[in-house]
This record gives sequence, structure tokens and C-alpha cells, in this order.
Amino acid sequence: MKRKNLAILVLTLAAMMTILVVSPAVSQDKPADNMQILRDKIKADKKLIVAANMELTESEAKGFWPVYEAYQKDFDAINQRIVKLIKSYAADDMANTLTDDKAQKLTAEFVNIQKAEAEFQASYVPKLSKVLPPKKVARYLQIENKIRAAVKYELAKKIPLVE
Repeated sequence: MKRKNLAILVLTLAAMMTILVVSPAVSQDKPADNMQILRDKIKADKKLIVAANMELTESEAKGFWPVYEAYQKDFDAINQRIVKLIKSYAADDMANTLTDDKAQKLTAEFVNIQKAEAEFQASYVPKLSKVLPPKKVARYLQIENKIRAAVKYELAKKIPLVE
């Protein structure tokens, strides 16, 4: 039952996170406020998923949550690169102005983002290992990976192939 709930929550969270990347503002009244509310909700939901599946002791939780918050904050730089890449491609795709040169640059940036993501995760293993036993480090990285995979899947469904 727990695994089924994790899958449902991860897919729901992924869909919500994808909305932030590929959709315009939620409302025309106060788009910035609405988007911030949505971002805050997504962050809270993600934290709930992590908390429900980490099974932390009190002492582990005390050390883990500051590292978790730093991880999320630091990972935002990679997320911003992804958003910038998607927006750049979307602009060219919509205007039908994607050149070979631009496609080559987008491809290089895509590969660099993938490398940066792997290096980032590797850089956090020692930090996580200071506050968690090895199996819980692996579990946390699995949870992050499942969420990222679901988000990437949702993005892949929405982003058209290069023509």
C-alpha cells in the first residue's frame, strides 16, 4: 500500500511541478502571487512525500531536514537552467525559427544540464552520509530520482520533438 501511495503522490507532484515549467500564469488577477502559492504548495507536498517515506528517527530528522532544505535550494539553479532551455526551445518552436546552430547549442546545454544534475547529486552524498545511515541516503536519492523521473516524463509528454 505504501509503495502505491508513493507512486500516486509522485505522479501528482510531477504533474504539478510540470505546470510551473510549461504553463503560463495561473490567473491574470495576480499571477505572481498565485504562482508563488502553487510553488509553496508543491514544495510542501514534496516534503510530505519525503517525510512519509524516509522513516527518520528523531535524531536523523534533526540532521536531515537542514541538508534537505539546502539540497532543494541548491538544486534550484539546475531547475532554472532547465526552464531557460525549455523556454528557449519553445520560443523557436512556436516561431518555427529553430536553426541547426541553435539546435546544436540547445543540445549541448541539455547534455551539460544532465551532467550538472549527476554531479550535484554526487556532491550531496557526503553531506547526507554525515546525517543518515547508508540505506537512508540511498532511499532519499531514490525518492528524489523518482520525482525527477516523473517530472521529466510529464515534460517529455508536453514538449514537441524537434522538426
